[in-house]
Amino acid sequence: MSTTRGPALRDRPLVYGYVLALGAIGAVATGFVVYGLRSILFSVFFAMFATVGLDPLIRWFQRRGMKRGWAIVTVILLIVAVLIAIIWVIVPLIVQQIAFLADAVPKEVATLRSEGWFDSVNASTNGLAGQLVTWISDQVKNPQTWATIGNGLVGFGLSVLNAVTTGFFIAILTIYFIASYDATKQAAYRLVRRSHRARFENYAERILQNFGKYLSGMVVLAFCNSVFSLILLLSTGVPGAFLIALAAFFITLIPLIGTVLTTAVMSVLAFIHSPVSGVVVLVLMLIYMQVEAYILTPRVMGKAVQVPGSVVLISALAGSTLFGLPGALVAIPISAGVILIIKEVVMPRKERA
Repeated sequence: MSTTRGPALRDRPLVYGYVLALGAIGAVATGFVVYGLRSILFSVFFAMFATVGLDPLIRWFQRRGMKRGWAIVTVILLIVAVLIAIIWVIVPLIVQQIAFLADAVPKEVATLRSEGWFDSVNASTNGLAGQLVTWISDQVKNPQTWATIGNGLVGFGLSVLNAVTTGFFIAILTIYFIASYDATKQAAYRLVRRSHRARFENYAERILQNFGKYLSGMVVLAFCNSVFSLILLLSTGVPGAFLIALAAFFITLIPLIGTVLTTAVMSVLAFIHSPVSGVVVLVLMLIYMQVEAYILTPRVMGKAVQVPGSVVLISALAGSTLFGLPGALVAIPISAGVILIIKEVVMPRKERA
């Protein structure tokens, strides 16, 4: 066979050229199909990721004496309750808060400029403080800003509707994946050769556990940050507290830099409201950052993801650059899985070589 195949390739170069060309065309067509289905593929991937993140919650119910079937039903009911809350409470409140901020921030800036201390601060910063508050006021008052964010009022409504529809689709997929999680894993494991199946299953389970612990831990930390931010902003009278706290929830999901970004944004908005509010928000958020770093994170995350800090930062930046916030969210557990494989598969093989 091997002696005739080589001459055949040399004797019929045109045929094999056509075959290679058809293969290249097929690869390009596949790429276009994948790109066209990117939103659906992202929804499926996100639902799978959410399933892995919710699995620790199911096991938490199981450890408290609940059978797995009832634990799954409980988690599904929680997902339905969250969807109802988003549709009936959160979305209308977001729209109301945006309208409120568009009216309140320019008034806050005008009040700030009328106070005597601001002139001295502006002079000491060579006009930088004045330029900053003017820019914030212009951006809030400029209709183009809201048009860019939501592509106008109609575009914003369509964006909200599209987000709700996509979220509903992801939620339905997540419910289905949760119900068939164990069966799906076992079916996937059976695709691996029997001689390697036990080892593959061991590594896969450990990686999935790291994924789940990391995701559930980040959601818990982001929720704590969001609740603390909401209470702090409401107590200091900063306008748009709910919208800012909701944004803080998603921004805090970005590792390492999320809390820093929310602290900076909240402090600037609080200083525009009043200097006292700004100082209080900044100081209390700095204290919260220390509590989160040394108390909450070790307790919530535990040893879920054992990744060096430099790898965490690089992974988060690379993921956010490629795929935005979802990319930053999934980059670190993927890095943890890669590091686990390198440590326990690649390095031992190199040592035996």
